[in-house]
Amino acid sequence: MEWLPPDIWITTRLTIELAAITTVILLMIGTPIAWWLARSRAWWKEGVATIVALPLVLPPTVLGFYLLVALGPSGPGGLLATLWGAHTLAFTFEGLVIGSIFYSMPFVVQPIRNAFEAVGDRPLEVAATLRASPTRAFWTVAVPLARPGFLTGAVLGFAHTVGEFGIVLMIGGNIPGETKVLSVAIYDYVETSRWYEASILSGGMVIFAFAVILTMILIEKRVARVGE
Repeated sequence: MEWLPPDIWITTRLTIELAAITTVILLMIGTPIAWWLARSRAWWKEGVATIVALPLVLPPTVLGFYLLVALGPSGPGGLLATLWGAHTLAFTFEGLVIGSIFYSMPFVVQPIRNAFEAVGDRPLEVAATLRASPTRAFWTVAVPLARPGFLTGAVLGFAHTVGEFGIVLMIGGNIPGETKVLSVAIYDYVETSRWYEASILSGGMVIFAFAVILTMILIEKRVARVGE
């Protein structure tokens, strides 16, 4: 389309890829964390929950600073990067994925934890009386019953990754085709006084945010109807 520069479609694709990969990984690693937080009776589990929730209150620049150090040449990220001949994970797409996982984790873990806690003990006890193993009960009872939490977590994780700015700017910079995502592109357009492009992208983000909130409301209403 002529009303937007051609490179914006590369930026849009990169943003969607980042959000999709981050969401899938978060569902994979966030589910066991949420299950443990929901079921464990360990006295220190709320300390773990607090660590998971830290990105909710930490300024993105603070988290971005520590991630930049960790992903840089002198950190563990730099050591990992040497496995394929690189020197750092900072200012790379892989580094953006790692940063997004940390920054969006509470938005995925918390809804799934709440859903697991809402399942309660009774369905799992019934499954145990039917000789279902704990693993089988988890996959055939707990996960299906907690499906609204998974949907909520996936939507919030994806949306939060699309909208993040401070983290991606600090650890990814503004490299076209590599780390330049939509939020950074808007900032770049404003800095260069390209108000038309900035207004188009900002309007698109507003529509996206509206769709996300509407989706969450519809999910909650559907869950409420099923529970009646």
